[in-house]
Amino acid sequence: MTYIAFVRDNPRWLAGGFLLTFFSTFGMTSFVALSAGDIRRDYGLSHGEFGTLYMFATLASALSLPYLGQIVDRHSVRNVALFIVPMLALASASMALSQHLVMLFVAIYLLRLFGQGMMVHAAYTATARWFSAQRGRALSTVILGHNAGDAFLPMGFVLISAAVGWRNGWLLSAAALALVAVPAIALLVATDRKPRSSDPVARRVDARDWTRAEVVRDPIFYVLLLGVMAPGLIVTTLFFHQVYLVELRGWSLEVFASSYLVTAVVNTAFTLVVGQLIDRFSGVSLLPFVLLPLGFACLLLGLVEAQWSAFGFMALLGVSNGLSTTLFGAVWSEVYGLKHLGSIRALIVAAGVLASAIGPGLTGFLIDGGVSYPGQILAMGFYCFAVSFVLLLASRRVRARSHVQAAPAAASV
Repeated sequence: MTYIAFVRDNPRWLAGGFLLTFFSTFGMTSFVALSAGDIRRDYGLSHGEFGTLYMFATLASALSLPYLGQIVDRHSVRNVALFIVPMLALASASMALSQHLVMLFVAIYLLRLFGQGMMVHAAYTATARWFSAQRGRALSTVILGHNAGDAFLPMGFVLISAAVGWRNGWLLSAAALALVAVPAIALLVATDRKPRSSDPVARRVDARDWTRAEVVRDPIFYVLLLGVMAPGLIVTTLFFHQVYLVELRGWSLEVFASSYLVTAVVNTAFTLVVGQLIDRFSGVSLLPFVLLPLGFACLLLGLVEAQWSAFGFMALLGVSNGLSTTLFGAVWSEVYGLKHLGSIRALIVAAGVLASAIGPGLTGFLIDGGVSYPGQILAMGFYCFAVSFVLLLASRRVRARSHVQAAPAAASV
C-alpha cells in the first residue's frame, strides 16, 4: 500500500492524532519560552530564578504523569481528549491572567502536564494501538502535527504578542484550543480504529506484554531512557534560553523565530522517511543513530557565532526530531508489547518531562554563575555521542532477548 493510499484509507484517526500533536505545541518549552523575557520583566526574575520555577513546575508535571497517564488504558481516546484539551486551554488562559508567582507556577505546571505530557502521550499511544503493520508510517504522519505547530505557532505568537501583548497572545491561544481543537479532535476520534483484513502483515512482531512492574525491574529500560531523556533535556534547555542566546550573539529574535520553519520542513521529510524505515527494519535497529544529528547540532550552535548557524542548527535539529520522535513513539511496543503500553509510556513520557525540567534550571544557574553558555551547549553535544554508543549496546541486547523469547513460541507452533 502506498503512503497516499494509507492516508486516504485512515483519514480520521491520522487527522485526530495530528491535531493532538499540533495543539500540544502550546505546552512545549519552545513556545512557552517565547514569553520568557516578558515574564522575567513582569515578575522581576533572573534567568536562574525563572529557570528554577520552570524546572519545579515541569518536575511536578513529570511526577503527575505516571498516575494521570494510565487513563489512556482505561478510557476511550475521545473521552481522554475531552478532558486533556480543555485543561490545556485552561492552562493557556491562566498564563494570561496570572499576576502572582504561585499562579504562574500553576499555569506552567498545567501547560507542561497537558501539553508536552498528556496530549502527546494520548496521540502516540492511540496511534500505536490503532496500527500494527504500519505503525511507523502512522506515527510519522501523526508526528507531522509537531512540525506544523513548530512552523506556524511560534512565529504567529511572536507577531500577535508584538501587536497586542504577550498576555493577550495567551488568551487567543486558549480560545483556539477551546473553540477549534476540542470539537475537531472529539469528532475525529469519536470511534477507535479496528484492525482490517486489508491491513498488511506486520514485518516486526511486538514483544510479549510486559507489566509495568516488570518493566521497572528491567535494566534495559533505564538504558533506553538515557536516549529518551537526551532530546528533552537538551532541546528544552536550548529553547528555554533562546532569548538569552539571541542576546548573547547579537542576533534578531524575529530572524531566529523564522528559523523554526527550517526545522519544521526538514523534520517533516525525515519523519516520513523514518516511518518507512521502522516498518521495514524495526525501531530497535535504528536506536544507535537517533542522537547523532542532535550531537552535531549542538557542536554547530556552540562553535559558530554567525546567525546562519541558527538555521544550520535548526536543520540538524529537524533531522534529530524526525528520528527521535518517530522512533521513540514506535520502539516501546517492540520491546514491551501493547497491552500495558499506556501505563508504560506514562513512565517514559514522565522521564522525558523530568529531563526537560532539569535542564533549564541547571543551565540558568550556571549562566548566573558565569559559566559559558556556548560551552554548556558543546557539553550537550558530547553527551549525545556518548549515549549513542550505549544505545548501540542496548539495541544488540534487546534483539538477542527477542530471539530468545521468540524461540519457544516458534517451537510450540
